[in-house]
Amino acid sequence: MVYPEFDESRLYTYPEHLRAAITDLPSLPGVYIFHGEEGDLPLYIGKSINIRSRVLAHLRTVDEARMLRQTRRITFERTAGEIGALLLEARLIKQLQPLHNRLLRTRRQLLAWKLTAGVPELVNARDVNFAHEPKLYGLYTSRHSAEQHLRDLADLHGLCYGVLGLEKLSTGRACFRAQLRQCLGACCGRESLEAHQSRFMAAVQDMGLVCWPYAGAVALMEQQDDMLDMHVLRNWCYLGSASTLEQARALDTVSACFDADSYKILCRPVVEGTVRIVAL
Repeated sequence: MVYPEFDESRLYTYPEHLRAAITDLPSLPGVYIFHGEEGDLPLYIGKSINIRSRVLAHLRTVDEARMLRQTRRITFERTAGEIGALLLEARLIKQLQPLHNRLLRTRRQLLAWKLTAGVPELVNARDVNFAHEPKLYGLYTSRHSAEQHLRDLADLHGLCYGVLGLEKLSTGRACFRAQLRQCLGACCGRESLEAHQSRFMAAVQDMGLVCWPYAGAVALMEQQDDMLDMHVLRNWCYLGSASTLEQARALDTVSACFDADSYKILCRPVVEGTVRIVAL
């Protein structure tokens, strides 16, 4: 006898009660939401350049199949392109806190390394404006992850923990790692501080945060067929989307501070100039 809950043929079959909803999903960019039974709360929020295809693909693992059996309805919101889908997904996950989304939930803190006279100091986005402060490197959600990343860089490039401020140095004595030849000796004069600094800057050059390159808010234009989205941005923060310049300018009244998820989505296309930007 095969029990239904252990029948693999049923496990990886789309639930009957969702099949009608699938037929209404467009093969277009946007965001989709799986709603559960209790209070219609969202179980999962996803995005794709092809909503229908992506929703149909949610049967690849046991966990996804289980989530679909818990889903009571599926809703979606179209966007004009992939950037809009990414921005909307990140915003909705923060607002609705769905059960099965963890990576994009609201972060309690955001940290970065600030270089002062060449020495890294860990700073918090609550105290420093990450959108405009120069010489910031990396984005972290905990002191532990930030310090571990710096240690990993030091190990890879032969840098000194003591010179980087990760451990205390005894005057005139080499650090423990220098004795093991894992540090090239900036702590004891075997390597000049200038040479150490040069190698450190080379190691972190790809980690530098880009300052917000505009005087104020802008609209990033994204269009597909008859749909136009104007994504309003300020200080690497997504304020919302509009279909007219008047609506876009109205969104500029929303307060905005640096947002890590928006920054990661927007930085490359904005810096590389692969998107159309209109000042507001």
